[in-house]
Amino acid sequence: MTNKYSCYVLADPNKCTGCKACELACFAEHNKSNNGVGYTVGTVTIPVTPKLYLTKTKAYCMPIQCRHCEDAPCLNACQKHAIYRENSQVIVDQEKCIGCKDCVLACPFGAIAILPIGEKGKLKLQKDREVVKVASKCDLCKDIEGGPACVRVCPNDALELVDANADIEAKNIKTAEGLYVSRI
Repeated sequence: MTNKYSCYVLADPNKCTGCKACELACFAEHNKSNNGVGYTVGTVTIPVTPKLYLTKTKAYCMPIQCRHCEDAPCLNACQKHAIYRENSQVIVDQEKCIGCKDCVLACPFGAIAILPIGEKGKLKLQKDREVVKVASKCDLCKDIEGGPACVRVCPNDALELVDANADIEAKNIKTAEGLYVSRI
């Protein structure tokens, strides 16, 4: 029996300085085409809403991101089926999301937030002129060449894309080699 595990971004709190480069890169990458966000702060006309959340305490600082759980509590809690699995990633369909917060409560990592969304450089509004707010979480930059923007821009190499399958395989090989050598 073989298992297929999800990839996820892992932060090293010993390296993170709280510079927020990861948050800005995430926001910029996810808003280039739809909201015209460029590479300078002056081009932003909507709230900065990254899909990861920097957490600071006196002892540490690190971004909190979705772990793309194999048995994802957020996916299981979503009654509107706005959260789905694509390959091994857990994705939010923001068109289906109604902002009910069930996924927020279900996530054991606190990696989901209900945030306003932008459309064509402005906040998206409902018919009653209320701002549309939907679930937002890391999607591993699924449609972005080069993988997660946060990992690429971190100046301290505090973030890494973890491929659990490759990690397990490497550990298995190391164990097998160690056992083989010890028997000789």
